[in-house]
Amino acid sequence: MYTLGSALRFTLFGESHSECVGGILEGVPKGTAIDEKAIERDMSLRKPSAGIGTPRKEDDRVEFTEGVCDGMTDGGPIRFIIRNKNTDSSKYAKFNVTPRPGHADLPALFKFKGHEIKGGNQFSGRLTAPMVAAGSIAKQHLLTHGVEVHAFARSIGPVADPEERTVLDAKASENYPTRACGAELNERMSAAILSAAADGDSVGGVVECIAVGLPIGFGGIWFEALDSEIAKAVFSIPACKGVEFGKGFALAGMRGSESNDPFFFDGGIRTKTNNMGGILGGMSDGAPLVFRAVFKPTPSIGKEQDTVNLREMRNDKVAVEGRHDPCIVPRAASVVEAAAALVIADQMMREYQ
Repeated sequence: MYTLGSALRFTLFGESHSECVGGILEGVPKGTAIDEKAIERDMSLRKPSAGIGTPRKEDDRVEFTEGVCDGMTDGGPIRFIIRNKNTDSSKYAKFNVTPRPGHADLPALFKFKGHEIKGGNQFSGRLTAPMVAAGSIAKQHLLTHGVEVHAFARSIGPVADPEERTVLDAKASENYPTRACGAELNERMSAAILSAAADGDSVGGVVECIAVGLPIGFGGIWFEALDSEIAKAVFSIPACKGVEFGKGFALAGMRGSESNDPFFFDGGIRTKTNNMGGILGGMSDGAPLVFRAVFKPTPSIGKEQDTVNLREMRNDKVAVEGRHDPCIVPRAASVVEAAAALVIADQMMREYQ
């Protein structure tokens, strides 16, 4: 099992081809209303869309086994499961001998005695389903404090969204299968995914996340800094290979006079720009919290790739069959939201206790 947070503590369990995946969420106060319809809505956003997603179909129904009764929390740990139905792992046996490039197969086979590859095992994106469920509960808690968290697809493959986006734009992306901020971008991003899939290949992209409603001074510092804890959570999402806040790496090409966000009064303290992504010294400066996460192309592709044969200790080839997303960015948007919401809610509970 794997754990995130302290005051709001989320523990993840299960594997991609086991009976179920699930989670335990501790720290939610007794008597908290749980909107199961909102959870269903968030879970549906993580599901693959026809054509641009994996053919693997799962109900993704969240079943509460402890901690929730008649839609209210009882003060104990909230335990829930999400059943796996499509668990045929017969096509994965060969990867115990010829590990897939880009996957955790090789290091896992060396690290864990008796490890047998069945799907992605504990490294699979399937485990993001419980993360989204727990994140949905965290988002419900944040809404009671006036905080919203929404994400969208900033880029997919060669198609990038060049516009400055607001949290309302990010929320509206839920209307499009790619999580793009508009119909024209959705069409171009879909075409990029379908083109890669037709070649037996895949594409990556960038998810941008925006949180609004955080008061000035909210967050920790140093190892409990808001940005460092969000980065840790987001980096834990399978296939995430980079996180940046505000202008991120582009700050390296700026001068301080360009990168600093000047303050001014307008019904409160505001910033004229948001190059820092709303965080200074690990704490909110009152501007929208903005960060981006880059996701690598899905490593499971139909193209033949170079690998090694661990049984015969020689070079070999491997191609991946089965049901895989040609791009995970559209589904990752809801996972990034969940990760950010869990961290912000945890920090809020620590700060306001």
